[in-house]
Amino acid sequence: MKNVLILSGSPRKGGNSDLLCDEFLRGAQESGNKVEKIFLRDTKIGYCNACYYCKKSGGKCAIQDDMSEILDKMQAADVIVLASPVYFYSIDAQMKAVIDRSVARWTNILDKEFYYIMAAAEDGETVMDCTLECFRGFAACLKGSKEMGVIYGKGVYEPGTIKGTPMMSEAYEMGKRA
Repeated sequence: MKNVLILSGSPRKGGNSDLLCDEFLRGAQESGNKVEKIFLRDTKIGYCNACYYCKKSGGKCAIQDDMSEILDKMQAADVIVLASPVYFYSIDAQMKAVIDRSVARWTNILDKEFYYIMAAAEDGETVMDCTLECFRGFAACLKGSKEMGVIYGKGVYEPGTIKGTPMMSEAYEMGKRA
C-alpha cells in the first residue's frame, strides 16, 4: 500500500483536470492505496516572500497558512500527483504557489513517484510542453524523484467535457498502477 497525495490545481471543482484527478484517485483507491486529494482552491496558500525565514527556522515558514500541512503531507507521501489546467501554456497560480512555497522544505521531499495531469482547451502537439516542464523542473529539484506517468487532457475547455473520453480511463488505469 502506498500513500498517494493528489494536488488538484484546478480553480474549478469538476473542471477537467480535477475530474482526471478523481479518476486517478478512484483507480489508486481500488488498488488498496491510501489516497488524499487536496483541492488547492479550497486552501489558503500565500505567495513566497523570499524572506528565507524557513532557512533559519528548520523549514518553518513565516507565513501562517495551509502550506505547512501540505508540506507535511508531501513529505509523508510515496506518490505525488500534480494536476493543473494549462494557463497561457504553463501551470496555474494555485499550483505555482505550492511549488514556490515548497522552498521551506524541498530538501525533505525525497524519493517520490510523480504523476502529472494537465488539461487544456487546445489540442495542439506542443500546447502542454511548458506546463509539463514546470512539473518536471520541480521534481528535478527533489532528490530521488521519479516520473511515473503523464496524462494529457487536450481539447477540453468547458467543465466536464473530458467525461467519457479515453483520457478518463487512462487516468483511472494510471491510478490503479500507482
